[in-house]
Amino acid sequence: MTLNVLMLSTLFPDMSRPNFGVFVERQARELASRTEASVTVVAPVGLPIWPLSLAGRYAPLRALPRQERWRDLTVYRPIFSIIPKFGGRTNVAAMTRAILPLVRRLHAQRPFDVIDASFFFPDGPVAQQLARALGIPYSVKARGADIHYWGARKGTRAMVRSAADDAAGLLAVSGAMRRSMIAMGIDGDKIRVHYTGVDLDHFEIADRAAAKAALGFEGPVVLSVGALIPRKGQDLLVRALPLLPGVTLLLAGQGQYRRTLEGLAQQLGVERRIGFLGSVPHHKLPRVYAAADVMALASASEGLANAWVESLACGTPIVISDVGGARELLDQPQAGRIVARAPEAIADAIRALLADPPEPADVRASALRFTWAANGDLLLAHLSAIAAEDRPTP
Repeated sequence: MTLNVLMLSTLFPDMSRPNFGVFVERQARELASRTEASVTVVAPVGLPIWPLSLAGRYAPLRALPRQERWRDLTVYRPIFSIIPKFGGRTNVAAMTRAILPLVRRLHAQRPFDVIDASFFFPDGPVAQQLARALGIPYSVKARGADIHYWGARKGTRAMVRSAADDAAGLLAVSGAMRRSMIAMGIDGDKIRVHYTGVDLDHFEIADRAAAKAALGFEGPVVLSVGALIPRKGQDLLVRALPLLPGVTLLLAGQGQYRRTLEGLAQQLGVERRIGFLGSVPHHKLPRVYAAADVMALASASEGLANAWVESLACGTPIVISDVGGARELLDQPQAGRIVARAPEAIADAIRALLADPPEPADVRASALRFTWAANGDLLLAHLSAIAAEDRPTP
């Protein structure tokens, strides 16, 4: 019997944001590729309350189709209202109201067996409400900030805990994330570790000198891939740059923190050795990883960052902070270094890797276990078990 899955995700790519949640999309496609599963994606789109929603910057979101075929997936994009800067806890009710009529209609046409929520907030509490309305079980996956931030805030902590308590099963992106959930009081027996995947055919080793020449890079290159936000710690990389003469730092990502980073670079006199690449299309990232000697990310918190695994798959060693699943991933010294979140420690680790670079094949070996096939196998087994437990005994 085919498992009919309703996948709920507030982070999913669209025409205006092709890099938005590509890992969620890839996971959905992997599950949908199985003959044992049918997947329908509901990816709600938040727009400010009227008349703020009429602002030009929201035009691409307003223009999105409410239903479409997105890379062999059926995706629905219902609109819900948000209150900028104050939304948070109100998003759950607003999203539920927007989604429930659609989900009821789809469920009447072909009943869903289980709901798979991609994040703990707001997706988890919304899935909780939808599951109650439909009378089916649900699962929620913890990825990082959804636990570390929303699970710690006074206004949303109780909703996160309630969604965890009512869920039939839970997923965590790393063992470290599972331990964080248990520390919050969530039942550890319900949590399965569900590692991300990487496309090993796309993210692969390439000739570094040729990759640098193709992109116009010269000398040692350190790459950092991630949204330009304070939590990702790009400022620490900028502060490490004066300690690394001749090294170029490339930042792939976008965000309002860019202005702060630009100002800091000018203050430290290293602005000529920093390149802001903006949001690099996901399919073009492999050639950027290939051109870098080191990928560095000094995050304050993570689950298990996709950028870590992608870099390793391309044979590029990483320098990362001791957060989330860092120690689960970097279990071989040739793959990179785990360092303190301090410019001096970051610079020392980068300098060591530049002086004695590991063999790319040895670096890549650490990523070979993170396949989308393994990701899909576990997800299918997890959701199937939840659905089977909920079915009445004949």
